[in-house]
Amino acid sequence: MITFALYCKSYRVDVKRAKRLALTVEKYNVDTIPFYISCPQADLPIFREYLSGLSVKLITDEEIILSNPVHSLDKVNAIPGHLSQQIIKSEFWRLGFAEAYLCLDSDCQFIRPFHLSEFLDTSGTPYTVVDECREILLPAVSLRKQKVIDNFYKESFQVQQAFERTGKHYNFGPNCPVWHRDVWMSLDESFIKPRDTSFAQLIVEHPIEMRWYGEALLKYGAIKLLPSQPFFKMYAYAWQLRRDRAEGLVEEDLAQFYCGVTYQSAWEREMDWPSEGGNLASRLGRRLRRSLGRT
Repeated sequence: MITFALYCKSYRVDVKRAKRLALTVEKYNVDTIPFYISCPQADLPIFREYLSGLSVKLITDEEIILSNPVHSLDKVNAIPGHLSQQIIKSEFWRLGFAEAYLCLDSDCQFIRPFHLSEFLDTSGTPYTVVDECREILLPAVSLRKQKVIDNFYKESFQVQQAFERTGKHYNFGPNCPVWHRDVWMSLDESFIKPRDTSFAQLIVEHPIEMRWYGEALLKYGAIKLLPSQPFFKMYAYAWQLRRDRAEGLVEEDLAQFYCGVTYQSAWEREMDWPSEGGNLASRLGRRLRRSLGRT
């Protein structure tokens, strides 16, 4: 088992985005960290075509799902895709490829050279993304986006309550966290099995996989907590991107603090496979918004 890997769960609609990500890994992966992408078995031929010649190890979502004996393909496939993908990402550790992994999304891009030391300390312990989400909450206050604030505290409280933890509300994302298999294993052994449930059921009840990981780390201490700010700049809301652009911030500036950036795939539907999704009116509307500098 290697110490560290990069991993992305994708599917056919995002294969062009996954290729773009893979190209940035190829360009900036200074320490040649192994890169895995999983997709549904039925999508493998498409991914092999688009990723041909790139240093990517392809595996199937089905392999990951079946690595947990309490999960079945029927059970996980019956769960909506935006939830089942959280299950698949979080169960990658069970395949035994790496002790820890950076969990990427297809719409991520590396923007500068990156090193193993950005994600692990010299002992091999990963840095854990954890803060109080002020980077999003403060601008949300100024823009009167109260729903953003309310949702953060609601989601945080739900999982904290499951662990009977009181105190500060932490954010363990918003994306591209580094996860260690020992933390996932502690959640499985100390929380899931005693309750005769499954990780899939946890996600259905409270669909925030990063919170399950973070709260399990705080509760069971499977690894040393080494706090870190996010590795990737994520533009979760269009108003974040507009604000940064208005202030003159570009990727060259972000690269001083982040190794990558994530833009919402919904803002670049022209990269959908095999072609831009939606009806003619919605496609024209998106193109107009893009031409006006809106997302």
